[in-house]
Amino acid sequence: MMNKLKCDICGKQGAQIRQVSRSYGSGKNLLVIDEIPLISCSHCGESYFTAETLHEVERIKLHRKGFAETKPVSVARFHQVA
Repeated sequence: MMNKLKCDICGKQGAQIRQVSRSYGSGKNLLVIDEIPLISCSHCGESYFTAETLHEVERIKLHRKGFAETKPVSVARFHQVA
């Protein structure tokens, strides 16, 4: 979904909605939410969630058992190269 709209930060036309994934918590409490709409502006470089989107993320986190399905996930640890 690539809708062009006005950026709330710089006010210029041309911001786009991208779908992103975010993880919340860790270990047994890890929750990954896919397809969250993120507004990105190519003019000012800012990316942000709307208040409505943030409220929905909080609702999903609060009622995670009703929304989430359990899936296996691979986890890799980043090691700093000296």
